[in-house]
Amino acid sequence: MRLITHKTRHSFIRTRTKISRLKSMQFSTSQTSLHSNEEAAKEITNFLNENHWESLIESSKLRNKLNPDVVQSVLQHSHVNDPKRLLGFFNWTSTQLGIPPNLHSFSYLAMMLCNSRLFGAASGVIDRMIATRRSSYQILESFLMCYRERNVSGGVVFEMLIDGYRKIGFLDDAAIVFFGVVKDGGSVPGLLCCNSILNDLLRANKLKLFWKVYDVMLEAKVTPDVYTYTSLINAHFRAGNVKAAQRVLFEMEEKVGAIDEAFELKESMIHKGLVPDCFTYSLMVDGFCKNKRLEDAKLLLKKMYDLKLNPNEVVYTTLINGFMKQGNLQEAFRLKNEMVTFGIKLNLFTYNALIGGICKAGEIEKAKGLMTEMLRLGINPDTQTYNSLIEGCYRENNMAKAYELLVDMKKRNLSPTAYTCNVIINGLCRCSDLEGACRVFEEMIACGLKPNNFVYTTLIQAHLRQNRFEEAINILKGMTGKGVLPDVFCYNSLISGLCKAKKMEDARSCLVEMTANGLKPNLYTYGAFIREYTKTGNMQAADRYFQEMLNCGIAPNDIIYTTLIDGHCKEGNVKEAFSTFRCMLGRGILPDLKTYSVLIHGLSRCGKIHEALEVFSELQDKGLVPDVITYSSLISGFCKQGFIKEAFQLHEKMCESGITPNIVTYNALIDGLCKSGELERARELFDGIFAKGLTPTVVTYTTIIDGYCKSGNLTEAFQLVNEMPSRGVTPDNFVYCTLVDGCCRDGNMEKALSLFLEMVQKGLASTSSFNALLNGLCKSQKIFEANKLLEDMADKHITPNHVTYTILIDYHCKAGTMKDAEHLLVEMQKRVLKPNFRTYTSLLHGYAGIGKRSEMFALFDEMVERGVEPDGVIYSMMVDAYLKEGNMMKTIKLVDEMFLRGLVLNQNVYTSLANSLCKEEEFYKVLKLLDEMGDKEIKLSHATCCILISSVYEAGNIDKATRFLESMIKFGWVADSTVMMDLVKQDQNDANSENTSNSWKEAAAIGIADQV
Repeated sequence: MRLITHKTRHSFIRTRTKISRLKSMQFSTSQTSLHSNEEAAKEITNFLNENHWESLIESSKLRNKLNPDVVQSVLQHSHVNDPKRLLGFFNWTSTQLGIPPNLHSFSYLAMMLCNSRLFGAASGVIDRMIATRRSSYQILESFLMCYRERNVSGGVVFEMLIDGYRKIGFLDDAAIVFFGVVKDGGSVPGLLCCNSILNDLLRANKLKLFWKVYDVMLEAKVTPDVYTYTSLINAHFRAGNVKAAQRVLFEMEEKVGAIDEAFELKESMIHKGLVPDCFTYSLMVDGFCKNKRLEDAKLLLKKMYDLKLNPNEVVYTTLINGFMKQGNLQEAFRLKNEMVTFGIKLNLFTYNALIGGICKAGEIEKAKGLMTEMLRLGINPDTQTYNSLIEGCYRENNMAKAYELLVDMKKRNLSPTAYTCNVIINGLCRCSDLEGACRVFEEMIACGLKPNNFVYTTLIQAHLRQNRFEEAINILKGMTGKGVLPDVFCYNSLISGLCKAKKMEDARSCLVEMTANGLKPNLYTYGAFIREYTKTGNMQAADRYFQEMLNCGIAPNDIIYTTLIDGHCKEGNVKEAFSTFRCMLGRGILPDLKTYSVLIHGLSRCGKIHEALEVFSELQDKGLVPDVITYSSLISGFCKQGFIKEAFQLHEKMCESGITPNIVTYNALIDGLCKSGELERARELFDGIFAKGLTPTVVTYTTIIDGYCKSGNLTEAFQLVNEMPSRGVTPDNFVYCTLVDGCCRDGNMEKALSLFLEMVQKGLASTSSFNALLNGLCKSQKIFEANKLLEDMADKHITPNHVTYTILIDYHCKAGTMKDAEHLLVEMQKRVLKPNFRTYTSLLHGYAGIGKRSEMFALFDEMVERGVEPDGVIYSMMVDAYLKEGNMMKTIKLVDEMFLRGLVLNQNVYTSLANSLCKEEEFYKVLKLLDEMGDKEIKLSHATCCILISSVYEAGNIDKATRFLESMIKFGWVADSTVMMDLVKQDQNDANSENTSNSWKEAAAIGIADQV
């Protein structure tokens, strides 16, 4: 069995050490021990006067009496005249005792050595004292106590202590000693010591401590010299704000107050007899240049000549570099010529400053000339010279020349730096020379250079641009193995590229890996997902990533919000677009013109012209000026709603505001005129486009051709198509689709089929073209040919869309062949195609036609669940179906829902509802139903209450109407003071309002248009 464990052994050692220390303390405090120590110290002092003192102590009993207190006593009271012997004794006891001496032993010895001018030995003792890790406060206190006790000159030893801390970078401790010596020591460190600590504090950027030391130095009456002022000037410019440093920089002995600029500091130095030297001036020149005060720097140069201080190449190079950075090449070269005139030799640094500036200005040939000049003067270019030239070639997209310079650089035995390779790789990637970039990358690694995140990101982006996704992913994965951790920018580049390529799963994997590696995704990370999902119409996924971004505490910017608003608008979800817009405002993010334009465009496209005009008005109230895009969106909206007059009024106002309409504006106006049947005006506008300096696009031609096709004027339509190539416009898929549709409308299926085959031969066949022909075949009752065409789509690898299936479903619904329609709906959903409003409308009409109400109910519920909003026709159809089914609860709920949405019942359905309510058995059912709804706290809208009362009242059943009113008042659906005739009149007013809704909308549009 082990009697003592490793842990126990260490515990025992620690305990023994503690006991030993305790005994030592007890020994030093007891009177007996004190007397014994003094006796031992006296004996040792006697031995130290002998040359063989070491052997004398070893052979005596004094060896066993040695302890730190004895050593301190020997040093404190010693009458030995040889400080070197005391140092030897000190070193010998340190090895014998195995524990560090008392702090006072260090202090006494260091002071004796300094007094004997043995400064090197004293410095060694102080260094050992600092190495004991005792605090600077304790060490300072020890020196101060010894200093007072011995009454010796302690100035040098304190300076050595300050230097000891300063040399090892313990500047805070050095400052503590400095402050302590000045305050408590009655001794002031010399100017050299003060300048040294100020210089080191400045290098370490400890400006706060710098000023404190400087203030104490002035308080101690230490007179600054030129080196002090040099440090002050340097600190002045390091701060970057002259006025902020005024108090400390310019408060002199007389406390004359702050002076405004470094010039005045210089004058103050001269008045004190401290003439600044060339180094001080060069420092001031450098400071002014860094602060972009080049004219002041030039004045200093002139002043140097006035004072007979000949500026050297350092001063001139600093100025040249400053002017080059400012882009003032002319002044930089004037200074170069001045150097030559005054016989000041240009060196490598001067040429590098010149070449670097010229290359940034894009004057590569001039830079090459300078390189030739420096070679002629025997000045060899270095890596920086080549880096500047290579970067210049990169800016000029001349990567062939950049690569030549790289080869030439290697010939001169100059090793390219990581920066050199970075520039070359970036340039080659930008020029699509991915192979060359990869070759330089491999050479870079072979030379022992470590590529940084920027290089890896550049390569990843280059691979993504060439659709080499696997390689891009592998580059990122290989980074860690080469000792480079991918940063957020690396991941963002890869995620963005993968999203653009619609590789959303791979992008998601990168996001997961990124967070697993401890990196936080940012706005750009999530922006890539949101942008791509919005572009593809998957707003559910876009909103999910938006919410995830918010949950991570990342604040969206105006670009993210604008992207989401645009996506919701394109999906026709105006409500969500407005919600996002208001959320944006709620977060204090101000929309810009683009955001407003996107919202206006979306509202206009969805037929919400009144709302679009309100947003337009808000845009102007915010002080934003609408542009051609904003106006064109509104004009398009007016045209789509048939408000042609208002569209042209807006067009006039647009021109009066100094905004020139573009081809998109005229396309919208032509489209509006065509749709309203004003083909002559549309053609007149079309023919006048050339005179306005605009060229019709394929969209312009398609629009007017579509107008002619729908009006039955195929001759004019084909004439325009024949004209297109001579105008430099090639007919595209949309032009052909328009013609196919026109021929189908005209009943000329043979011509339609001929055009379709021409499209196929030209490679223009698309889903839209198949749909155009398919629609014509269905309208011509040629279902066999239509089904055959659907099979041909698959053969030609053209994917049907929801329009394709809706055309066929509509045909079967009208033909009463609902089984075929249902089969097509199932096939459509298998292809993950969403039925739209038209699809559901066709199916509901089909089921209604054959009396299948249960299928209607199920389909309606599915339609609502999928977010497809029914219109008044669909609601009326469903109310009628529920009435026929005898489901009054569902009937009333649907009617209530209709009115909440601002929709009105069809007159026939209204009559059916009134008739049902007037039937005795139905009346009591409805009355009971109202009570049940009230008990369940289901609130009917005011409009529904009106229609229920009005329908019964107008049928002559006033008593029943009264009973209904009583229930409505009881449940708080209408006010207690409500009179029956109020509800009847309200219902009549609503009906009149609906009949005149289009007139109202037109009046509203005209009214707001006049305000624009």
